[in-house]
Amino acid sequence: MPWSLYLALKQLFPAGKRFPFFTAISMAGVMLGVALLIVSISVMGGFGREIRRMIVETQGDLQVRAGTYLVNVEAVAEVIAGTPGVTGVSPFAEGVVMLQHNNLPAFPALQGIDVERINDVIPLNRYIRAGTLANLDDDSIILSSRLAYALGARVGSYVEVYSPLLLEKIKADEIMLPRELEVVGVMEIGHQSLDSSVVLVTLRRMQELYGLGEGVHGFSVKLAAGADPDAVARALNQRLPAVAPRTYARSWMDSNEDFLFVVQLEKNMIFFLLIFIIVVAAFSVTSSLLIAVVRKTREIGLLGAMGGRTRDIALCFCWQALIIGVTGTAAGVGLGQLVLHNRNHIIATFTKLTGSEEALVRFYEFSNLPAHLSSQDFWLIVGLAITISTLAGLLPAWRAARLEPVEALRSE
Repeated sequence: MPWSLYLALKQLFPAGKRFPFFTAISMAGVMLGVALLIVSISVMGGFGREIRRMIVETQGDLQVRAGTYLVNVEAVAEVIAGTPGVTGVSPFAEGVVMLQHNNLPAFPALQGIDVERINDVIPLNRYIRAGTLANLDDDSIILSSRLAYALGARVGSYVEVYSPLLLEKIKADEIMLPRELEVVGVMEIGHQSLDSSVVLVTLRRMQELYGLGEGVHGFSVKLAAGADPDAVARALNQRLPAVAPRTYARSWMDSNEDFLFVVQLEKNMIFFLLIFIIVVAAFSVTSSLLIAVVRKTREIGLLGAMGGRTRDIALCFCWQALIIGVTGTAAGVGLGQLVLHNRNHIIATFTKLTGSEEALVRFYEFSNLPAHLSSQDFWLIVGLAITISTLAGLLPAWRAARLEPVEALRSE
């Protein structure tokens, strides 16, 4: 072991003494900075991953849409299914309707699905909490959980559906009665917005409600594992115009590009702002080591008088900064993981103490606080924390290396 490293360890952890106060404060600063970074970036990463998962699991890996609606449904479906990388295709039609139950109105997004093919693309069975998707037919409907709660509806209830076509019929002096549909299922995706505003019917029922005939608004597409959504979308955009002009395919990333950009921007801004906590902790390390240089001026002079090289004396303080950085970072990683493991309990306790449970349920976008820390983010945080802490030792090291042995030995 180099004598500079041995001396650095002895100064940081002197034998037979309690844990040094300045060492503890310096390590605690680095630990708290790293823990806060890990918790914040993990939560933001969790939100991003949950959003991406929900987009794919509710829309498919990519969608094919027309300018208005598609009539030659089977011909387009064959072209999509024959494209390399595609494993599932399901048509859909969508629009806004008014639902009414017990004189309570709601205005959700209604989506017509092909019951036989939907699970090839979107795992809807996974989200059914009551009833079953197999019971969905032209005279029934599946409600999202929070919408069902708001309307007071449950499996076996009946809701009335009013579509925009009804208004068009009235303008033409025609009568179209609202459709009464039985609730055969309640689904819960886990995203409060989706769980409050989406209902499902069969594709035929949706076509009737919107007067589409045999047309659809688009197709949800499932890709094979490892397939590039952008590459498949480009291939589809070259083949689709031959069977359906003004039809385009977009990957889930392109369809939600602006939203995903905002999520990534928020994550980057939080990282940029919180990294200053570690910078502040580094100033604490610098202050502690500068105090150590002043307190041990005579010892530094003695080392020089005994033949210690200037480089080794400076290296002694660099070692101390590195040890503080590594130890504080390791403790911060442990503390951060502990907080993340108990994050939902912490949030539940906080909301209970502040009486904000109802506000959290109303405005919070997910049922549980998500967390995900990628290996790239983890090693970036660890690397920056150790690097910044080590750089904090350069000024004390330079100050110690400049001391002349004779002048240092005269110091009182």
